[in-house]
Amino acid sequence: MSLMQLLLASAAAVSSPNTVEYLVVGGGGGGSGGQSGTFEGGGGGAGGFREGSLAVSYGSPITVTVGAGGAGNAKGSDSVFSSITANGGGAGGPGGGANINGGSGGGVWSGAVGQGNTPTTSPSQGNNGGAGNGANAAGGGGGADAAGQAGAAGIGGTGGAGKSSSISGTATTYAGGGAGSNDGTGGAGGGGNSVLASNGGNGSANTGGGGGGGSSFGSRSGGSGGSGIVIIRYPDTFAAAASTTGSPSIVVSGGYRIYTWTASGSITF
Repeated sequence: MSLMQLLLASAAAVSSPNTVEYLVVGGGGGGSGGQSGTFEGGGGGAGGFREGSLAVSYGSPITVTVGAGGAGNAKGSDSVFSSITANGGGAGGPGGGANINGGSGGGVWSGAVGQGNTPTTSPSQGNNGGAGNGANAAGGGGGADAAGQAGAAGIGGTGGAGKSSSISGTATTYAGGGAGSNDGTGGAGGGGNSVLASNGGNGSANTGGGGGGGSSFGSRSGGSGGSGIVIIRYPDTFAAAASTTGSPSIVVSGGYRIYTWTASGSITF
Protein backbone atom coordinates (compact mmCIF):
# COMPACT_ATOMS: atom_id res chain seq x y z
CA MET A 1 0.00 0.00 0.00
CA SER A 2 1.36 3.42 -0.94
CA LEU A 3 1.86 6.24 1.56
CA MET A 4 -1.10 8.10 0.08
CA GLN A 5 -3.34 5.04 0.47
CA LEU A 6 -2.22 4.65 4.08
CA LEU A 7 -2.99 8.29 4.79
CA LEU A 8 -6.43 8.01 3.19
CA ALA A 9 -7.22 4.85 5.14
CA SER A 10 -6.09 6.48 8.37
CA ALA A 11 -8.27 9.54 7.71
CA ALA A 12 -11.28 7.33 7.01
CA ALA A 13 -10.75 5.42 10.24
CA VAL A 14 -10.50 8.66 12.26
CA SER A 15 -13.75 9.92 10.71
CA SER A 16 -15.60 6.69 11.62
CA PRO A 17 -17.22 6.25 15.04
CA ASN A 18 -15.55 4.14 17.72
CA THR A 19 -18.85 3.37 19.44
CA VAL A 20 -22.52 3.38 18.49
CA GLU A 21 -25.75 3.32 20.45
CA TYR A 22 -28.01 0.39 19.64
CA LEU A 23 -31.52 -0.93 20.10
CA VAL A 24 -32.05 -4.60 19.25
CA VAL A 25 -35.52 -6.17 19.62
CA GLY A 26 -36.17 -9.86 18.91
CA GLY A 27 -39.20 -11.27 17.12
CA GLY A 28 -42.27 -11.74 19.30
CA GLY A 29 -43.58 -15.17 20.21
CA GLY A 30 -46.81 -16.48 18.73
CA GLY A 31 -49.89 -16.86 20.90
CA SER A 32 -51.17 -20.33 21.61
CA GLY A 33 -54.29 -21.59 19.90
CA GLY A 34 -57.26 -22.55 22.06
CA GLN A 35 -58.83 -25.96 22.00
CA SER A 36 -62.57 -26.36 22.30
CA GLY A 37 -63.62 -27.69 25.68
CA THR A 38 -60.01 -28.04 26.81
CA PHE A 39 -57.94 -24.85 27.15
CA GLU A 40 -57.59 -21.18 26.23
CA GLY A 41 -54.55 -19.87 24.37
CA GLY A 42 -51.81 -18.07 26.28
CA GLY A 43 -50.36 -14.81 24.95
CA GLY A 44 -46.98 -14.84 23.22
CA GLY A 45 -44.00 -13.31 24.95
CA ALA A 46 -42.37 -10.21 23.51
CA GLY A 47 -39.02 -10.37 21.81
CA GLY A 48 -36.04 -9.48 23.94
CA PHE A 49 -35.30 -5.75 24.30
CA ARG A 50 -31.65 -4.71 24.48
CA GLU A 51 -30.18 -1.22 24.31
CA GLY A 52 -26.83 0.32 25.11
CA SER A 53 -23.52 1.31 23.52
CA LEU A 54 -21.04 -0.92 21.70
CA ALA A 55 -17.53 -0.47 20.32
CA VAL A 56 -17.28 -0.92 16.54
CA SER A 57 -14.33 -1.45 14.20
CA TYR A 58 -13.39 0.26 10.96
CA GLY A 59 -13.37 -1.73 7.73
CA SER A 60 -15.14 -4.95 8.81
CA PRO A 61 -18.81 -5.71 8.01
CA ILE A 62 -21.05 -5.91 11.09
CA THR A 63 -23.90 -8.41 10.91
CA VAL A 64 -27.48 -7.24 11.39
CA THR A 65 -30.24 -9.83 11.80
CA VAL A 66 -33.89 -8.87 12.22
CA GLY A 67 -35.82 -11.72 13.84
CA ALA A 68 -39.17 -12.84 12.47
CA GLY A 69 -42.18 -13.14 14.73
CA GLY A 70 -43.27 -16.65 15.58
CA ALA A 71 -46.41 -18.09 14.04
CA GLY A 72 -49.13 -19.25 16.43
CA ASN A 73 -47.64 -21.63 19.03
CA ALA A 74 -44.08 -20.86 17.84
CA LYS A 75 -41.22 -18.98 19.45
CA GLY A 76 -39.96 -15.78 17.80
CA SER A 77 -36.55 -15.57 16.13
CA ASP A 78 -33.51 -13.76 17.52
CA SER A 79 -32.36 -10.33 16.36
CA VAL A 80 -28.63 -9.55 16.29
CA PHE A 81 -26.30 -6.56 15.98
CA SER A 82 -22.64 -7.59 16.11
CA SER A 83 -22.18 -9.34 19.48
CA ILE A 84 -25.59 -8.29 20.84
CA THR A 85 -28.44 -10.81 20.60
CA ALA A 86 -32.05 -10.08 21.59
CA ASN A 87 -33.77 -13.43 21.91
CA GLY A 88 -37.10 -14.24 20.35
CA GLY A 89 -40.15 -14.21 22.60
CA GLY A 90 -41.52 -17.44 24.00
CA ALA A 91 -44.70 -18.91 22.55
CA GLY A 92 -47.93 -18.84 24.48
CA GLY A 93 -49.05 -22.21 25.71
CA PRO A 94 -51.16 -24.42 27.87
CA GLY A 95 -48.05 -24.60 30.09
CA GLY A 96 -44.68 -26.31 30.34
CA GLY A 97 -41.98 -26.86 27.72
CA ALA A 98 -38.92 -24.82 26.70
CA ASN A 99 -40.75 -23.35 23.71
CA ILE A 100 -42.56 -20.88 25.99
CA ASN A 101 -39.32 -19.39 27.36
CA GLY A 102 -37.50 -16.55 25.57
CA GLY A 103 -36.64 -12.86 25.60
CA SER A 104 -39.95 -12.55 27.42
CA GLY A 105 -41.91 -15.65 28.38
CA GLY A 106 -45.25 -16.79 27.02
CA GLY A 107 -48.44 -16.74 29.04
CA VAL A 108 -50.20 -20.00 29.82
CA TRP A 109 -53.62 -21.48 30.55
CA SER A 110 -52.27 -23.76 33.29
CA GLY A 111 -48.96 -25.09 34.49
CA ALA A 112 -45.59 -23.35 34.59
CA VAL A 113 -45.40 -19.92 32.96
CA GLY A 114 -42.85 -19.01 30.30
CA GLN A 115 -39.61 -17.64 31.70
CA GLY A 116 -38.33 -14.31 30.43
CA ASN A 117 -34.72 -13.12 30.12
CA THR A 118 -33.77 -16.51 28.64
CA PRO A 119 -30.83 -16.77 28.08
CA THR A 120 -29.87 -14.41 30.90
CA THR A 121 -28.66 -10.92 30.03
CA SER A 122 -27.85 -7.93 32.20
CA PRO A 123 -29.80 -5.68 32.15
CA SER A 124 -32.71 -8.08 31.74
CA GLN A 125 -34.13 -8.30 28.22
CA GLY A 126 -37.64 -9.29 29.31
CA ASN A 127 -40.07 -10.73 31.83
CA ASN A 128 -42.13 -13.83 32.61
CA GLY A 129 -45.50 -14.67 31.14
CA GLY A 130 -48.69 -14.72 33.19
CA ALA A 131 -50.59 -17.68 34.58
CA GLY A 132 -54.10 -18.78 33.64
CA ASN A 133 -56.93 -19.51 35.99
CA GLY A 134 -57.17 -23.10 34.79
CA ALA A 135 -60.72 -22.55 33.58
CA ASN A 136 -61.74 -20.00 30.96
CA ALA A 137 -58.92 -17.47 30.81
CA ALA A 138 -55.20 -17.63 30.02
CA GLY A 139 -52.28 -15.44 31.03
CA GLY A 140 -50.72 -12.69 28.95
CA GLY A 141 -47.21 -12.88 27.55
CA GLY A 142 -44.38 -11.05 29.25
CA GLY A 143 -43.14 -7.69 28.00
CA ALA A 144 -39.85 -5.82 28.18
CA ASP A 145 -40.97 -3.71 31.15
CA ALA A 146 -43.43 -5.96 32.98
CA ALA A 147 -44.55 -9.54 33.41
CA GLY A 148 -47.72 -10.74 31.75
CA GLN A 149 -50.79 -10.54 33.95
CA ALA A 150 -52.66 -13.61 35.14
CA GLY A 151 -56.01 -14.47 33.64
CA ALA A 152 -59.14 -13.93 35.73
CA ALA A 153 -62.57 -15.49 35.45
CA GLY A 154 -63.66 -14.97 31.85
CA ILE A 155 -60.97 -12.37 31.02
CA GLY A 156 -57.52 -13.18 29.66
CA GLY A 157 -54.47 -11.59 31.22
CA THR A 158 -53.10 -8.35 29.80
CA GLY A 159 -49.77 -8.65 28.06
CA GLY A 160 -46.80 -7.16 29.87
CA ALA A 161 -45.93 -3.60 28.91
CA GLY A 162 -42.99 -2.91 26.63
CA LYS A 163 -40.28 -0.27 26.96
CA SER A 164 -39.93 3.10 25.30
CA SER A 165 -36.83 4.14 23.36
CA SER A 166 -36.02 7.45 21.64
CA ILE A 167 -33.05 6.15 19.66
CA SER A 168 -34.93 6.75 16.39
CA GLY A 169 -35.53 10.39 17.33
CA THR A 170 -39.13 9.67 18.37
CA ALA A 171 -40.18 8.01 21.61
CA THR A 172 -41.54 4.60 20.61
CA THR A 173 -42.60 1.65 22.74
CA TYR A 174 -41.41 -1.83 21.75
CA ALA A 175 -41.72 -5.42 23.00
CA GLY A 176 -45.20 -5.64 24.51
CA GLY A 177 -46.58 -9.05 25.43
CA GLY A 178 -49.55 -10.66 23.72
CA ALA A 179 -52.92 -10.94 25.47
CA GLY A 180 -54.21 -14.15 26.94
CA SER A 181 -57.55 -15.51 25.72
CA ASN A 182 -60.37 -14.53 26.29
CA ASP A 183 -60.87 -10.81 25.63
CA GLY A 184 -57.43 -9.87 26.92
CA THR A 185 -55.54 -6.72 25.94
CA GLY A 186 -52.07 -6.73 24.39
CA GLY A 187 -49.30 -4.92 26.21
CA ALA A 188 -48.19 -1.45 25.08
CA GLY A 189 -45.48 -1.95 22.49
CA GLY A 190 -47.20 -4.02 19.84
CA GLY A 191 -48.77 -6.88 21.79
CA GLY A 192 -51.71 -8.57 20.02
CA ASN A 193 -55.17 -8.58 21.57
CA SER A 194 -57.54 -11.51 22.07
CA VAL A 195 -61.27 -11.63 21.39
CA LEU A 196 -63.81 -14.18 22.54
CA ALA A 197 -64.53 -16.84 19.88
CA SER A 198 -61.83 -15.40 17.57
CA ASN A 199 -58.25 -16.01 16.52
CA GLY A 200 -55.65 -14.16 18.53
CA GLY A 201 -54.52 -10.79 17.21
CA ASN A 202 -51.07 -10.50 15.64
CA GLY A 203 -48.25 -8.58 17.26
CA SER A 204 -47.35 -5.37 15.43
CA ALA A 205 -44.57 -5.57 12.84
CA ASN A 206 -41.13 -4.27 13.84
CA THR A 207 -42.02 -3.95 17.51
CA GLY A 208 -41.32 -7.50 18.71
CA GLY A 209 -44.82 -7.64 20.18
CA GLY A 210 -46.22 -11.05 21.17
CA GLY A 211 -49.26 -12.58 19.48
CA GLY A 212 -52.60 -12.83 21.26
CA GLY A 213 -53.98 -16.15 22.45
CA GLY A 214 -56.72 -17.93 20.51
CA SER A 215 -60.12 -18.67 22.01
CA SER A 216 -61.27 -22.17 22.90
CA PHE A 217 -64.65 -21.34 21.37
CA GLY A 218 -64.26 -22.89 17.94
CA SER A 219 -60.62 -23.91 18.60
CA ARG A 220 -59.24 -20.60 17.34
CA SER A 221 -55.62 -20.05 16.31
CA GLY A 222 -53.12 -17.96 18.20
CA GLY A 223 -51.85 -14.73 16.64
CA SER A 224 -48.38 -14.39 15.16
CA GLY A 225 -45.70 -12.39 16.92
CA GLY A 226 -44.46 -9.13 15.44
CA SER A 227 -41.08 -8.99 13.74
CA GLY A 228 -38.16 -7.36 15.51
CA ILE A 229 -36.06 -4.32 14.66
CA VAL A 230 -32.44 -3.10 14.87
CA ILE A 231 -31.58 0.60 15.20
CA ILE A 232 -28.19 2.22 15.72
CA ARG A 233 -27.06 5.83 15.91
CA TYR A 234 -23.92 7.89 16.41
CA PRO A 235 -23.06 11.62 16.29
CA ASP A 236 -23.30 13.16 12.82
CA THR A 237 -19.86 14.70 13.31
CA PHE A 238 -18.63 11.31 12.12
CA ALA A 239 -18.89 10.27 8.48
CA ALA A 240 -21.63 8.12 7.02
CA ALA A 241 -21.01 4.37 6.89
CA ALA A 242 -18.94 3.17 3.95
CA SER A 243 -21.66 0.68 2.98
CA THR A 244 -24.83 -1.02 4.18
CA THR A 245 -26.97 -3.95 3.08
CA GLY A 246 -30.54 -4.80 3.95
CA SER A 247 -31.85 -1.40 2.82
CA PRO A 248 -31.87 0.34 6.20
CA SER A 249 -33.60 3.67 6.63
CA ILE A 250 -30.89 6.32 7.08
CA VAL A 251 -31.78 9.63 8.74
CA VAL A 252 -29.64 12.53 9.96
CA SER A 253 -31.56 14.29 12.72
CA GLY A 254 -30.98 15.82 16.13
CA GLY A 255 -27.21 15.59 15.82
CA TYR A 256 -27.18 11.88 14.97
CA ARG A 257 -26.90 9.54 12.02
CA ILE A 258 -29.63 6.94 12.56
CA TYR A 259 -29.79 3.58 10.77
CA THR A 260 -32.93 1.44 11.09
CA TRP A 261 -33.18 -2.13 9.79
CA THR A 262 -36.49 -3.93 9.35
CA ALA A 263 -34.77 -6.67 7.31
CA SER A 264 -31.45 -8.41 7.85
CA GLY A 265 -28.28 -6.91 6.42
CA SER A 266 -24.96 -5.41 7.49
CA ILE A 267 -23.04 -2.18 7.97
CA THR A 268 -19.38 -1.35 7.31
CA PHE A 269 -17.67 1.81 8.61
